[in-house]
Amino acid sequence: MLDVGDGHSVYWMACGNPDGKPALYVHGGPGSGCGTRSPGQFDPAVYRVVSFDQRNCGRSTPHASEPVIDLSTNTTDHLIRDMEQLREHLGIDKWLLFGVSWGSVLSLTYALRHPERVSEMIVTAVATGRHCEVEWLIRGFGGLAPEAYERFLAGVPDPGEDISAAYHRLLMDPDPAVHRKAAEDWCAWEDAIATVPPGRDVEHEPWEPRFQLAFARIVTHYFSNRCWLADDQLSRDGHVLQGIPGVIVHGQLDLGALTGKPWVLHHAWQGSELVIVEHGTHAAGTAEAVMAATDRFAKAPAHSS
Repeated sequence: MLDVGDGHSVYWMACGNPDGKPALYVHGGPGSGCGTRSPGQFDPAVYRVVSFDQRNCGRSTPHASEPVIDLSTNTTDHLIRDMEQLREHLGIDKWLLFGVSWGSVLSLTYALRHPERVSEMIVTAVATGRHCEVEWLIRGFGGLAPEAYERFLAGVPDPGEDISAAYHRLLMDPDPAVHRKAAEDWCAWEDAIATVPPGRDVEHEPWEPRFQLAFARIVTHYFSNRCWLADDQLSRDGHVLQGIPGVIVHGQLDLGALTGKPWVLHHAWQGSELVIVEHGTHAAGTAEAVMAATDRFAKAPAHSS
């Protein structure tokens, strides 16, 4: 556990070769947590792989499922500072960033602010933080899953307002009956998105109630604030990434890409490599392409102080 201030302790773990090339796994969500295993896309004989649970989720404390929780000190800026504090704590000079989904937004933002600390970067299930991407997830997908979307809208009093903000108010309601139902309704929409296109069966464990509530609270907190990122940040500052070797891995059937995000990122990040994986989705099918990138980057020297 690392005390990062503001009353927060962030959980982190390191796996693989203690003297290996440093890499940081940045999980998605926001609010998913890093899990209990090191990412399997890294050769443990070569890499020192660090993972961490972002504020209020996973094993970090306080947990967002607590009856009364203040998320005001959980923003993108706070998470970037936590990553830097963790790097300093571990005595790492530069590390490879591996960001998945929301983790790609966080990795890109970190790299824009601290390019001198990033040796290489791999992003998959790509997101870039543009406001249209949030709108697509909470409204645009509706036409692809109309029945599920109707149920999603029915979960809030006024579907004409910002849906993520409306859900967040319900999720923060002190009445367990109110916030539990809101968490179930939000996560049912997450499940519906995961099964588009129709007929694609996606298996996962049932939502554990504590995780479900924390995840829904955090993701709506971020979405309703548009992740505290300027809409044009990537196009304005993408030149900063030019000196960072990078691979963008995206599934051909990841319909979150209908906003064009992998191509927008590829054009903003000069020198990056874009790999589109045939039949890959947001959640599966891209591991082999990521492993090819980590194996290639493994040949570059490690940077640790």
